[in-house]
This record gives sequence, C-alpha cells and structure tokens, in this order.
Amino acid sequence: MFSPGVYQRRRQQLKKLLSGGVAIFIGNEESPMNYPANPYPFRQDSSFLYFFGLDEPSVIGVVDVDQDQEMIFGHDITIEDIIWMGELPTLKERGEKAGVFTTHPLSKLPDIIAQAVKEGRKVHFLPPYRAETTLKISDLLGLRPEFVRKYASAELVKAVVALRSIKSSEEIEAMEKAHEVTYQMYIEAMSMARPGRYEQELAGRMEGICVEAGCLLAFPIILTINGQILHNHYHGNELVEGRLLVMDGGAESPEHYAADITRTVPVGGKFSSRQKDIYSIVLKAQEEAIAAMKPGVYFRDVHLQAAKIIAEGLKDLGLLKGEIEDIVQAGAHALFFPHGLGHMIGLDVHDMEDLGEDFVGYDEKVKRSDQFGLAYLRMAKKLEPNHVLTVEPGIYFIPALIEQWAGEKKHSEFVNYEQVKEYLNFGGVRIEDDVLITETGHRVLGRSIPKKIEDVEEITATK
Repeated sequence: MFSPGVYQRRRQQLKKLLSGGVAIFIGNEESPMNYPANPYPFRQDSSFLYFFGLDEPSVIGVVDVDQDQEMIFGHDITIEDIIWMGELPTLKERGEKAGVFTTHPLSKLPDIIAQAVKEGRKVHFLPPYRAETTLKISDLLGLRPEFVRKYASAELVKAVVALRSIKSSEEIEAMEKAHEVTYQMYIEAMSMARPGRYEQELAGRMEGICVEAGCLLAFPIILTINGQILHNHYHGNELVEGRLLVMDGGAESPEHYAADITRTVPVGGKFSSRQKDIYSIVLKAQEEAIAAMKPGVYFRDVHLQAAKIIAEGLKDLGLLKGEIEDIVQAGAHALFFPHGLGHMIGLDVHDMEDLGEDFVGYDEKVKRSDQFGLAYLRMAKKLEPNHVLTVEPGIYFIPALIEQWAGEKKHSEFVNYEQVKEYLNFGGVRIEDDVLITETGHRVLGRSIPKKIEDVEEITATK
C-alpha cells in the first residue's frame, strides 16, 4: 500500500467530480479453483485498490459525497482466522492504513444503502465484471441481476477514468518496479530461445522470476512460435530453428501496477533475410510512433502514422500496392496489422477496460471507428502528461484471414495476394514498450530490453 494520505487525496478528488450521492466500491472475493478453501491467487478489484488500497477479500468501501464521509465495511478477526492465518490487524487498523476512520461490519451496509435510497440520493456503482459482485449489488439495491450493469453510474465511471488515467509519482515508481522484474524475465527467456526447448520452459521461467520477486503476472504469458495468433496462451510447442518466437508478458508490482512488453526473437539466434525485412518495418513503426508521442497529440494519429509506415514497408516488399494514404484510409493494411497500436496501462494491463473502452480511450471529440483493424484501437484520444500507454505495432500473416480476403477479392486494388501467399508460414512480429507522457514529450519505462536486430541476435545466439 501507499501512505494513507494518497488514498485520502484520491477520495477527496473523487468527491469533487461527483455531483452528489453515495459511491460504493465492492472489493473482490476469493475465487475457488475447485472448493472454497483452495482458491486461485487473490487479486483485488483495481478501482477499490485505487481508492482504498486494502489488498484482501470481503471488504467494501463507501464514499458519501453529500456528508463528506468515507467508510469501510468488512469482517473483523476471529480466533479461527488467527489459527489458520496468524495474527492479523483488526478492521479498524486496516481502515487506518487507508486513511479511513469509520469502519462497520458488512452486515450494516444494507441499512446504510437503504437509508440513502429512502432519502432519494443517487447510489453510484461501477459496472461489475464478476458474478458475485453483480449479486451483491442486486441484493443491496433490489435490482434483478441481469439489469445491474444497465444501472451502473456513468458519472462515477467518468470520474474514476479521469483520476486513474493520470498517474502519480507513486504509481510511476510502482510501474518501474514491475518493469525491472519484467526486464529480468525477458533477458532470461530470450537467452533460452534455443532449438529443442519447449515454449513452456521459457514461459515457466518467466513466471518463476516474477514470483521470486514477490510479484504476480500482469496477465497470462503469451509465448509462441505461432506469432500470427495474437493472444496464444498454448505453450506446448517445441522451438524449431528458423521460426520466430513472440513473447508478450509482464510483471505486476506488489502494489499491482503492470508492465506489458513484447519481443520477437529468432529461434537459434539468426533472423533470415525475409524475417529481417518484416522485423525492420515493425521496429521502425514502433520507434517512430514513440518519437511522436507528447501532450496534445491524438493517439489515433500516432496509430495511423504507424499504419502508414507498415504499409510503406510492405509496399516496398511487393505485398501492397497503390498510394500509401489510400491503402491506410481503406484499411487494407489491417490484413497484416489488425489491432490497435496500444492501450493505457496502470493498475490493469488494459487499464480500466472493465469500465468500458469507450470511456477510457475515447471522448466527445474522438469516436470509435467501425473499420476493421482501426475499430480495435483501445486508445484514440489526446495524450496528456502522466498518461502511460503501450506502443505495440505488429505484422502478422494469418492464413485464415488471408484466405478469406483473397476469396472475397477484398482490397484487391491494394493487396498483391499472389505475393502474400508466399508468407503464409511466416508467423508474426510484434514489438512493445510502455511509454510515459511527460510535460514536454515522453519517456520509455524500464531498462531497455534488446530489440535492435543485432542485439536480439546476440542474446539469442546459440552458444
């Protein structure tokens, strides 16, 4: 946890952004693997963490805007808890860590919420993403479970997004911790990319380094020689010389702030000529996108700049044809680059995605496109100081997508399908770093993980 004052300041800022009412932040429960006493590793709700900081199950925070009051509801310690878990702080002591000095048993919450409803006051809650949270809100407010998300407070969502989007110095420091662990994960895994090993050996070592450092994974590791599958979590393939290996992973700091890095390496330590060509295009797109990032720039424009670099590179290789502006405007490049350039990152690896991407990455001035590829851009709006975003362009040769577009003759005026078919077994390339927007420009977080061709070949070379 941060100091109590951090959470107090955040709650005071929240009160200023809400017009009135009571805001409820429901912490997560433990999730059983197969029976209640055998749970998955606990992960607290991120918005609860942001405002109350308590990293434990069965707690609920309430911010009463009208009465300028803050409360925590939870269970106090029993002798059974002490037997199984050792000495633990009381609910009052836990509340004090978050700068909250009014605590109540959970059984009192329904009465307080019922009184607020009786007084005609607005009860704000965020859209739930877990079934048990939906049921708790259903019981508290007398809503049918299937209608709960409909009544989530857009006012609260916008306020939370406004606050969580701007990272404080404490948050950036926590993210740097995550990046230091992630650096160690990558240096080790890249050096293990040898023919004859299996993907699971590298993925397991990465996770082991993360756990050894007292961290969690920010998300399940993506590590595959089938890089054309964007979110492949299968790790059973043998590494074969000449194949490209895509590794996408990151640690989550003890404060639960994420890192998200991707590197693509040649198994056996040497890029082929064709692999160098594609890799160089992606690297150029990534480096020039990062260079363009500063306050006042729309991230959608940065995405489109990266798309043009990719289109130009693929045109030089004979895979695309026509004018670059026309290719990108039509969306023909998305056959090879079918996702957005990046997303916000913080307490969540896709920061605040549970609150709705359109609230996080879009606003009244920037609306989401419905064009294939561009529609997947999670962040499009204007960059501000202390935003933190991923920058992760890629080029992929997805056989099913190529077959579909070729069969439909889609964008045939721009795509040289006969040439593209020679790349069906290529796989994919993605390169990703996390970028902090500063007052005048940007800064890439963490120690530099090799991504220049000669540096990648050096660390992956068979010894």
